[in-house]
This record gives sequence, structure tokens and C-alpha cells, in this order.
Amino acid sequence: MNHKKHALTALVAGSALLLSACQTTNPYTNESQNAKATNGAIIGAIAGAAIGVASSSKSDRGKGALIGAASGAAVGGGVGYYMDVQEAELRKQLQSTGVSVTRSGNNIILNMPNEVTFGVDQSQLSARAKQVLNSVALVAKEYDETRLNIVGYTDSTGSESYNLRLSQVRASEVANYLMSQNVAPRRIVSQGMGESRPIASNNTQQGRAQNRRVEIVLSPIN
Repeated sequence: MNHKKHALTALVAGSALLLSACQTTNPYTNESQNAKATNGAIIGAIAGAAIGVASSSKSDRGKGALIGAASGAAVGGGVGYYMDVQEAELRKQLQSTGVSVTRSGNNIILNMPNEVTFGVDQSQLSARAKQVLNSVALVAKEYDETRLNIVGYTDSTGSESYNLRLSQVRASEVANYLMSQNVAPRRIVSQGMGESRPIASNNTQQGRAQNRRVEIVLSPIN
């Protein structure tokens, strides 16, 4: 009975320690840790504590629960934190480039409009695009547990089949350039979506310009 009590006490203490840690400030962004990292840490702590108790001898179950909770919290909260820091670095590198950086869960989305990457109806990367991709590659090589999903889009001008092929070629050009900057090929996937999934109306010049884009979606490998 005492062993169970000690294990429970350790788990409560570990949970208090965890909640305190989850409320700390991200040193890279100067913001509180996001909810995803916190939730992951809590789930990891509970699982880790249970494993710690189960794998420890009776006399060490309290200690096992505490160590397990701490280890589980680090693993569970690590992905969100890893993407937090990477997002902050990308924002720093890409400021004033015309490329937007948005967050969706644990994914980071870089929206590269055609005015940054390709001319109208062109598939050759501009000098400006290469400068932007140099910055992306710099961050990607530092955070090598991230996959880069490169997706090309067009407006609805021209035939659907032509637009699909053009978007595929553009996505491949971006992928090939990143690989030329020593981003591992195994981490890169490219595809073209043509005129599907517009983000603005194709009935206006401004809307069509927004729809002509390449998105790089960075997501955790594990």
C-alpha cells in the first residue's frame, strides 16, 4: 500500500513540475509554449509515469514514476516545441521577402507567390526565388527532422491539363534547387495541383496572381 502511495505522490509531484515547465517562455520566440506542446507533454507524462511504475521494483516505484513522467513530457511536447523554434527562425530569415509563414497544427506553410518564384507561364526560378530558397535551405538543414512537401498551383487560365503539368514542373524546380543546396532528397516530396484549390477568385487579375503560387509545407518526420 505504501508503495502505491509513494508512486501516486511522485506522479502528482511530477505533474506539478510538468505544469510549471509548460508555462515557461520559449527562449526563441519570447512567447509561451503553445497548447499542442503542452498537451503532448501532459499525455507523455502520464504514459511515462505509468511505464516508470510498471518497470520499477516496488521500492523504486515512486522514483520510477517521477523519471518516467519527466521523460514522457520531453518526448510528448518535443514536436510542438521543435516546430515552434523552426517557425521563429523561418520568420526571421524570410521577413520582407514576400513569402508568408503560417502555422497549421504542427505544420509550417510557406506561401511563395509567383512574383517571387516564376514569371507568368514560366518554369525557370528567378534570382529572387533562389535567394529565398537559400534561406529556406539554411533553416531546413539545421532542423533535419522535418519533411518538405512542395506543392505547385496555377490560376485557371489555359487548359486544366496544361496547368497541371506547369504546376508539377514548378514544384520540381523548387525541389531540385533545395536538393542542390544539400537538403536531403529523402526529406523532399513535390507535386503539382494545377488550378485546383484556389485561394482567391480567378475572375480578377489580383485573384489569379494569388492563385499562382508554390507552397512549401514543413511537417515533422516523426
